[in-house]
Amino acid sequence: MTSSPGQAAACARYEQRCTPLFTLGTVLITPGALDMLEALQLAPLPFVLRHVAGDWGDLCQEDKEANAAALTYGRRLLSAYDIPPNHRLWIITEADRRSTTLLLPEEY
Repeated sequence: MTSSPGQAAACARYEQRCTPLFTLGTVLITPGALDMLEALQLAPLPFVLRHVAGDWGDLCQEDKEANAAALTYGRRLLSAYDIPPNHRLWIITEADRRSTTLLLPEEY
């Protein structure tokens, strides 16, 4: 899987300025999410870096507030990223912080 120049730049920006807000545990990816990212020639790392930095992506305000509370109270964290033209990637970190999974909404 390759990374576009834009993705490489995004990775560099997050690596330089962002401190992780929580531990990811074991990072996993479902077959559907892997197939989608490969078909679009996108690497998963930029999405994971956004997630761990607290950039929850394309969530409603209520879900973003739930993530803020989850950081304090140790609950599950969710990020959702809309990927043109009509794809969506979810990243879920479990409440115990033992694992983080990249998946498609229909795989939940």
